[in-house]
Amino acid sequence: MIRYTLGRLVSLGLSLVVASLVIFAVVEVVPGDPAAYMLGVNARPDTVAALRAELGLDGTVQERYLGWVTGMLQGDFGVSYTYRTPVSEMIGDRIWVSLPLALYALSLSVLIAFPAGIYAASRRGRPGDIGVMGATQLGVAIPNFWFAMILVLIFAIKLRWFSAGGFSGWDAGVWSGLKSLTLPAIALALPQAAILARVMRSSLLDMLGEDFIRTARAKGLSRRQALWRHAVRNALIPVLTIIGLQFSFLLAGGIVIEQVFFLPGLGRLIFQAISARDLIVVESVVMLLVFLVIVVNFAVDLAYAAVDPRLRTRA
Repeated sequence: MIRYTLGRLVSLGLSLVVASLVIFAVVEVVPGDPAAYMLGVNARPDTVAALRAELGLDGTVQERYLGWVTGMLQGDFGVSYTYRTPVSEMIGDRIWVSLPLALYALSLSVLIAFPAGIYAASRRGRPGDIGVMGATQLGVAIPNFWFAMILVLIFAIKLRWFSAGGFSGWDAGVWSGLKSLTLPAIALALPQAAILARVMRSSLLDMLGEDFIRTARAKGLSRRQALWRHAVRNALIPVLTIIGLQFSFLLAGGIVIEQVFFLPGLGRLIFQAISARDLIVVESVVMLLVFLVIVVNFAVDLAYAAVDPRLRTRA
């Protein structure tokens, strides 16, 4: 298990190095002069030169990259050109919206998908299975922003159970904060739950056809007992992969939903930074999201080893 974990850690470190090189190249090297890009085509040369000096762009590409990486390792993400605020403070304020939203949506997705997938697999070919698969097909086909608009129309405008947008803040209480995130979390969770339920059903059906399930049935276990004692655990490996990918998507890909509900999260921060050409904020927030995604994948790899001992043996 130790060798397996060390191998995953080496892979994590290499992934972070490659990701930082790509992000730095795309944001600071490919567009040309970042200062000229941020100020626009009509900026005066002396203004561009002053901004280059302020942002530390007078050095070589190698010096700028090493300075950026070293600063991030020390918790210094730079200062936003637009807001004149340290980027680390902006991230600290916004991540307490995006991270709970992603966890909330992922929890709803799992709570919906697991029972639906297991129910459909246990009733293969029956009306229950057909109904669940039809609902999941609909969930996959409809984008989450459409769900968001429908939820606002029903629960915010018609029933007035929730607000149509905004975030009350955690200072107003945990219940108030969760209530503000409920509709966005549902809008994010429904399409992901549809995908996860289909994967759970498919993986579980594959397990039910294996020899060890037939052996368990031959020893006297009922179909339900064989399903819950043996098939479900072995079916979790591909499901864990999807859960890890979904959390990464929910954390880094909630820009549209945060725009629909006017949530002050990381997705909305990236959108505002791109609109304002604030490249310092863009590269810092994107690198942070990449780091979180890679860490989540590392945790999923460890979960593989916990679920499937064969991975530890191979390592």
